Amino acid sequence: MNSTNKTFHKNSKHNNGYNFPELVKANPALKEFIIDNSHGNRSIDFSDPKGVKELNKALLLAHYKITSWNFPDKNLCPPIPGRVDYIHYLSDLLSESESKEDIKILDIGVGASCIYPLLGVSEYDWSFVGTDIDLESLDSAQDIVDDNKFESKIELRHQKDEMLILKGIINEKDSFSATMCNPPFYKSAEEAQGANSRKSRNLGNNAVRNFAGNNNELWYIGGEKAFLHNYLYESSLFPKSSKWFTSLVSKKENVKSLEKSSKKLGAKEFKVIPMSQGNKVTRIVAWRF
Repeated sequence: MNSTNKTFHKNSKHNNGYNFPELVKANPALKEFIIDNSHGNRSIDFSDPKGVKELNKALLLAHYKITSWNFPDKNLCPPIPGRVDYIHYLSDLLSESESKEDIKILDIGVGASCIYPLLGVSEYDWSFVGTDIDLESLDSAQDIVDDNKFESKIELRHQKDEMLILKGIINEKDSFSATMCNPPFYKSAEEAQGANSRKSRNLGNNAVRNFAGNNNELWYIGGEKAFLHNYLYESSLFPKSSKWFTSLVSKKENVKSLEKSSKKLGAKEFKVIPMSQGNKVTRIVAWRF
């Protein structure tokens, strides 16, 4: 077992690091990417997008019984331990008011990998509606849903207007336990490319973004702050459609303005749930009307 110093949610299957023999057994394609890192531990080169993808495939196979997970290399390859943490913290948030059988989640920006619905179904048997503005991503996600026989648990919807988030998606009959979102971080393609260059230098090479990602996954006009405030405003138009509205927030400075605006829009409760994975510190914000 390769130990790590990462601190995930108490329910995470990844608090003891990666068991590479077990992962290679689940996904033999991972074997060629395993190396000894500078600490003498088994690892992979995290600047290699192919290796990262095979590692995450192995994690899904070994721990979540996701047997098929194929999507284009241009799309964002999500790191499973961090993604499943959001699911666990969302479960904590819902545990006081929801029974397991009742939980239905709206995932904004489901992406080609369909990762949050897959993990939510696997870990908690939740139902999901996943949305995206990109039809190719939805096609890929639908293939994954079909291949894993999750059609009864996961529904996908196309957001036709890239400037809208909930409008055109939520209908009168919808009733969600929570809405979740991993928003685009950057204001433009140029900003995203600059961040990728810095990350590549830190990794010691000129690799492409190791988790990939196409335009709509990485940037939004006005960046994360604009996206979050649009999301918050639109949530106020559907106050009874979801018991909780939540999102990851990468930039701490965006939290205060979001909380202030939530009060103006009539939110009855606003929470900040801290998340920490190694050196990465982020948070989930949650509000309800």
